[in-house]
Amino acid sequence: MELIILRHGKAEAHGHPLGDGARELIDRGRKQARHAGNLLKKAGMVPDLVLTSPLVRTRQTAEEFCKAAEIDEALVQPWLACGMQPERAMSELAGFSEFQRVAIVGHEPDLSELIRWLLGASGLIEFKTGTLACLEIHPPSRAGTLLYMVPPKLA
Repeated sequence: MELIILRHGKAEAHGHPLGDGARELIDRGRKQARHAGNLLKKAGMVPDLVLTSPLVRTRQTAEEFCKAAEIDEALVQPWLACGMQPERAMSELAGFSEFQRVAIVGHEPDLSELIRWLLGASGLIEFKTGTLACLEIHPPSRAGTLLYMVPPKLA
């Protein structure tokens, strides 16, 4: 399976009166999500399925991404919320093994930790808002191969 990983776009500053989960995308974040969707559409590499965290900023990112890529709406998955563990992600992704290409929309530091874990790497992976990456994985195996990583300025 190809696992496309998208960090949510740029969101409102911390300190939202309804809590972190209610933070919305700002215009720049919406543009980042659309650019990622357009990039994969033009490359003929759109996902068969998009899964998203239930937090507002990730659902909005997934919505903009899916519209731009002209694909079905994302499915909300509670396990993608802040604090996702790599082992849990792989266990959950195993349930979607019938799909060739799956995208997840989530948060930091969860996404960079997942990438490090799959690659067996140490050190820092900079995964800014709007960053897009793709790995070849075989859930529930821990092994992964990085196929590409696109910072938001290039997406």
